[in-house]
Amino acid sequence: MAKKGVALIGMPGSGKSTIGALLAEYTGRQFIDADDAIESAYGGTLQDIMDKEGYETFLGREEKALLSLNPQESIISTGGSAVYSEPGMQHLAKHAHIVYLQLDLATIESRVNNLEQRGIARQAGESLAELYARRVPLYEKWAELTVDCAGLSAAETAERIAEHTRS
Repeated sequence: MAKKGVALIGMPGSGKSTIGALLAEYTGRQFIDADDAIESAYGGTLQDIMDKEGYETFLGREEKALLSLNPQESIISTGGSAVYSEPGMQHLAKHAHIVYLQLDLATIESRVNNLEQRGIARQAGESLAELYARRVPLYEKWAELTVDCAGLSAAETAERIAEHTRS
């Protein structure tokens, strides 16, 4: 069975939601933002979950949300921490092309200036650089396609992904 969906992975600030929406528009597929699915199921923001229930609970909610998604003919923007969930990523990989939106740490740091309010799953006191170092090997592990987004617009990135994931 050919994969028809696309799941975008990458650091916060890599453009997953913006590029995912454009890719869905280009391909005529449904767009699903996994962070929105978590917030809808919880009834609050990602940061609320992190603040009130903690890191581990957040990751559990994220895994549950990933497992509930139908990736077969959708474009999915995952949360940056989706790669921590082996079952969640296996579920996505079974039906969707996993695309890593790659950017260097300096670019991510320039885009993510609200670390304390953004709802980013990280351990207490963990810096963006530490998070980047911990996550990049997981993004590389799961990626079927890596797109170096440096110097590309969101539209150019979406077009490249569309070209490589036609089935």
